[in-house]
Amino acid sequence: MEPVLGLREKPGSDVTLSRSARALVESIGRTPLLHLPSPDPRVEILGKAEWLNPGGSVKDRTAWSIVRDGLWAGGLAERSLLDASSGNTAIAYAMIGAAVGFEVTLCVPENASRERLQTLEAFGADIILTDPLEGTDGSILEARRLARASPDRYWHADQYSNPANWRAHYEGTALEIWQQSGIGITHFVAGLGTTGTLIGTGRRLRELESRVRIIAVEPLEALHGIEGLKNLDSALRPAIYDPAVADERIRISTEEAQSWARRLARESGLFVGTSSGAAYAACVRVAGRLEAGRIVTVLPDGGDRYLDERASRA
Repeated sequence: MEPVLGLREKPGSDVTLSRSARALVESIGRTPLLHLPSPDPRVEILGKAEWLNPGGSVKDRTAWSIVRDGLWAGGLAERSLLDASSGNTAIAYAMIGAAVGFEVTLCVPENASRERLQTLEAFGADIILTDPLEGTDGSILEARRLARASPDRYWHADQYSNPANWRAHYEGTALEIWQQSGIGITHFVAGLGTTGTLIGTGRRLRELESRVRIIAVEPLEALHGIEGLKNLDSALRPAIYDPAVADERIRISTEEAQSWARRLARESGLFVGTSSGAAYAACVRVAGRLEAGRIVTVLPDGGDRYLDERASRA
């Protein structure tokens, strides 16, 4: 399968990447689609193994799409990329910034996992910690404040409002899923965080197969422990979110998400993060009410970024 997130020279642009930087960004995407256990053998559940991206998560796709647009526009190289993130997009920005050669400033909740913060430091990012009680919403508001206060210093990537976010999945993730799963996909399931994965992938899959059902997954609680996901009724709603894309929203508790993530590790050898557990939990629910079908989901990251969390429960 051809890479879908390469630089793809834009007419009139003078973007030049080093050989090593180009090799890195062209390794983003093309992750395998794995068979997951299903409660009914007549219903397939398939999961996109996004922790196999070079930065360890699905957010590599988002970050590179946004950065690529910034390089094309010409305003990124002279300023520091600024954005808010709960962790995975921050790591992707920092990785790409180190490879391509631009500064990265990230607003991150203070309660982000130690593994995430250490990774950001390793890539040389400037980290601004925000109130943990305000979650990613607090980080978003701080990034907006900094962007307004110092427009000459910062290039505000704004993943929650930037259409390059969902286009990464419209152009890439959806087509990979379609090519890998073949004709017959009946349901697509994805978590709601920035909402880019669901919106971009859902839009494209529906164009390819009008009967596919798009199912959004969000935390049951307003205060929850599913890193990367949002309860949209209680949080700042991303500007890129389009409620018309999803046919259904399923809410998963933190405990249920953690339980299914542990089961995937212990019973299937797949060491995934809590948001992957939430997505899989929703797939199991959907499979339980079908007589036949093929459900595809995105497993956003691996469990290695949640080791502190797992140790605290031991």
